Order: sequence, then structure tokens, then C-alpha cells
Amino acid sequence: MTTESTRDSATAQFLAARDFLVERRGDYEAAHTGFTWPRPPRFNWALDWFDHIATGNGADALRIVEEDGSSQSLTFAELAVRSGRAANWLRDQGVAPGDRILVMLGNQRELWEVMLGAMKLRAVVIPATPLLGPADLRDRVERGQVRHVIARAEDTAKFDGVPGDYTRIAAGDHDRAPDGWLRLADAEAADGAFTPQGETLATDPLMLYFTSGTTDRPKLVEHTHASYPIGHLSTMYWLGLRPGDVHLNIASPGWAKHAWSNLFAPWNAGATVFVHNYTRFDPERLMAEMDRHGVTTFCAPPTVWRMLIQSDLTALAKPPREAVAAGEPLNPEVIEKVRAAWGVTIRDGFGQTETTLQVGNFPGVPVKPGSMGRPAPGYEIVLLDPVTGKESADEGELCVDLRTRPAGVTTGYRDDPQRTAEAMADGLYRTGDIAARDADGYLTYVGRSDDVFKASDYKISPFELESALLEHEAVAEAAVVPAPDELRLAVPKAYITLAGGWKPGPETARLLFEHSRAVLSPYKRIRRIEFGELPKTVSGKIRRVELRELTAAGSAAEYHEADLG
Repeated sequence: MTTESTRDSATAQFLAARDFLVERRGDYEAAHTGFTWPRPPRFNWALDWFDHIATGNGADALRIVEEDGSSQSLTFAELAVRSGRAANWLRDQGVAPGDRILVMLGNQRELWEVMLGAMKLRAVVIPATPLLGPADLRDRVERGQVRHVIARAEDTAKFDGVPGDYTRIAAGDHDRAPDGWLRLADAEAADGAFTPQGETLATDPLMLYFTSGTTDRPKLVEHTHASYPIGHLSTMYWLGLRPGDVHLNIASPGWAKHAWSNLFAPWNAGATVFVHNYTRFDPERLMAEMDRHGVTTFCAPPTVWRMLIQSDLTALAKPPREAVAAGEPLNPEVIEKVRAAWGVTIRDGFGQTETTLQVGNFPGVPVKPGSMGRPAPGYEIVLLDPVTGKESADEGELCVDLRTRPAGVTTGYRDDPQRTAEAMADGLYRTGDIAARDADGYLTYVGRSDDVFKASDYKISPFELESALLEHEAVAEAAVVPAPDELRLAVPKAYITLAGGWKPGPETARLLFEHSRAVLSPYKRIRRIEFGELPKTVSGKIRRVELRELTAAGSAAEYHEADLG
């Protein structure tokens, strides 16, 4: 049993580290130089931190606005009790420490109650998006060794063909559960006072994430009671969160970014998690809700930012104090349009499912166009030359120095010791991403190591070419991959999704080839164009591997620069 003195010590360590970063918002040098990770040997974030700050706390911890305009809010104090009920009820249904629970819920209050309740029980959560189909679910249940499933009532049929001896629990407002399923709503009758059984080691597993699989089948990434809860202090600092903020993060449940910025980082700061539930993205409605609810900090993926700038950004009367983007690099022209309308600079950041925020443009620090910033507090970054494997001063694979013991890095890939050993050889965690570093220590994303290619013996970064294309008003989204060429071996081909009002065809292609010639060096010019929707993972990342396969197979729908003059 964890003693009160042990719990108080863990809470005090976490609070001191949190306050250090909050107080140094805007002073990156002091934050990066002076920050040290708290390292309590025993730590349960739900019990030792959330319940601690929830005591007598009537501020909103969670506020959800539905598409029909209705809303619900839970205070910190209310959520502490409700998560205690969830934990007690789940324990009565047989959920034990170490059991793996697949949680497939939407942006509904039960999601946060279950996440906190599972932590209190020391169960291991496998987050899953409701977009998954039966084949993906079979893989997750089998490889994840799932003992319990909690899913929306409307999704329970997806598990009809998913074998396994697991408890089935349905969430949502319904009078009765489907046959064979328990009702999570019955947890309302449970006791809200939770008494933990046994202690939580900081090294105990907490979450298992299946990655989005842009190049291979999903990997199973393990995080502990330290690596995500404590590790997301770096994310909190990047977001610029303060106690009392109202934080909006647009991310789908089931993916790591949802836990990053809809769970750990805001509640590390004592901020409100604000969610706008919608089925179809409406930028005008989103901005109206941001104004109505006083959103102070806003995080969105590049796809959302690119859709936002297609609308009238001046419709937002009270822009957020902080605006950030993550998931994929943000193109500089998007930053400029938002700055012109809101007077706020979008700050890019970099991290992975395997880590918390590693690199970022932090509050109060000048942003260099195109750069994703500098190493986060608690992280040291090394660049490795992909050919020699030696450290490089200016460009190479971005690696986290594990010798400094950063808290926010995965323990490895579950049940895959070979892949874990390869990713963490020689005291470095290898991200698989290429970055360049300038004389001031700013890092610029070049691309995935398997995305960068050569044309006429010149190295090409798809991201640089995509950014150039997005400067043209006709382009909503773009992805560049190598296309086979007899003379140059490979040439850049762009797959383009057009903005509203533009039609695919030779005239539009000719305009974009002209734009490419005007803004890119000759060896970087786009030589082929194909219009259409870009293939993406369910988490919204572009599947360039699929585009490379399509290109290699050839397409009669592409336009060639040589043919259009």
C-alpha cells in the first residue's frame, strides 16, 4: 500500500517541476537549462496529482459542446468522484491491476472518467479510435492481449466477429446494453470514494498505443505511469498553458495527441479541457464556440489549420493567447495568414506517439519560418548522419539522447525486442525523421528518412516542395513523392487536393507548374501533377507509402510539365 508520506512526496516533486515550467513561460533558456524531471519511484497521476488538485476545486476540468449547441461540464471535484465510481465499478466487474482494457470511446464524458478510473486501478489502457473496423479490432485484441473492452453502444456490433475471452462494456445513454454487454451507466450507483489496493510503481505500464501505420503495420508502443503523465510536462510548457486556461485541442480519441493535449498537458497545468464535438468541420462554427467559451490556448493539426485559412479568420473576435500545431510540419504560409488575422504566431512542435514533445517553438521565443524550434526542457537532441551513423552538427536523423534519462520516452515496442533494440541502440532513441540544425540551434524538419529521395543526384525533401505548392491559392493539400524517370532516375511528383472554386484539369496544372518554376530551384521543380484526395491514416496523416506505390504503378491521370510547356 502506498503510504500518505510517499504519495505526498510524489505530489510535491511533480508540483515543483510543474511550477518551475509555468513560472518560466517565455524564458526558454532558463527553462531548458534549469529543468529536471521529477523521478518519484511510486506515482499514480490520477491519485497523486488529479485527485490532489481536484480537492474542493469547483473550476471546470472538462467542458463538452455538442453539435446541436448543448453542453455539459464537470468540475475537477466532480470528475474525481465520477472517476472513483468508474474505478470501483470496473473493479467489481473483474478489472485487475495489469489487465489490458481496450477503450474505444468518442469525445464523451465517459472517456475521461474511464481513463482516470483505469489509472487508479493500475489497469493498462489501449486507446482506440471509433473509426476502426473489425479487422483492426481483431489485431488489437489479439496482439494487445485485451481482457476488457469499453466501447460506444453504437459500435458494439463491430466486435461480433472479434474472438476472445474479454469483458464487454457498452457506454452511452441507453436503457439496456446489447446482449452479452454490460452497461457502463451502472457505474453511477457505485461509491465515489476509491481506495487503492497496492502501490503504483512509476515504471508500471499505463498505456499501449498502436501507431497509425504510415509505412508498416501498427507498432505497439508502451508508456508507463511516468513517461506520459510526467513526460507531458514538456508538452504543457510548449502549449504555454497556465492554471485556469481554457484549452481546445482538435484531435480524435484513440490517438496519442488526444492524450497529449486533451488529458495530461492541460490537467498538469490545472486548465480546462474544452471539446467541440462535430461530425463535419465548420470553421465559422468552431470560431463562434471559441469566442463563446473563452478559449485561451488552441492546438490543431496542419490539416485543420489549412481548412481554417480558407475561411474568414477575422470572424474570431477573441483570438487565443497561444496557438500551436503538431502532427505534421506546418507550412510557413499558413502561419503568416493566421498572424495577419489574429496577431498570433502559430508555434510548431515535434513529438511522436513514442514520446512527449521533443522539439518546439516555445512561448515568447522568436519563431524562424519553417523551423520546428529547439529541444524541449528535459530533452537533448542528437543528429546522426544516416550514412556514417556518426553525430552530425547540421543534418541527420533526429535522435533523443537517452543518456540524460528523459522521462517522456517510451519503454519500447511491446513484444518486439528486436525493434526496440534497433530504435534505442547506443543510448539514443531514433525517431526515423531527418532534421537540419542551424547555428542558433533551431531544428527544421526535412522529412521521414524513407520519404527523402534523390532526383538527378540531388537530395529532395518532400516537405519543402509541399510548402512551396501550398503558397498557391489553388492548393489545399499536397504530397510529393518520387516518380520514375529514365533520365533523372526520379522526379518530384505532386498529388494535389484543390481548394474550393478550383477545378482539376490541364489549365490548373499549367498554373501550378508555372508557380513551381517561379519559387523552386530547377532541380527541385515539380515535374508531374495528379489531382485528387490524399490517402490518409485514420489519424489523418498522409500515407506517402501508398502514393509511392501508386506512382510506381503509373497513372494516366497525371499531367507532365513537359507536355504543358
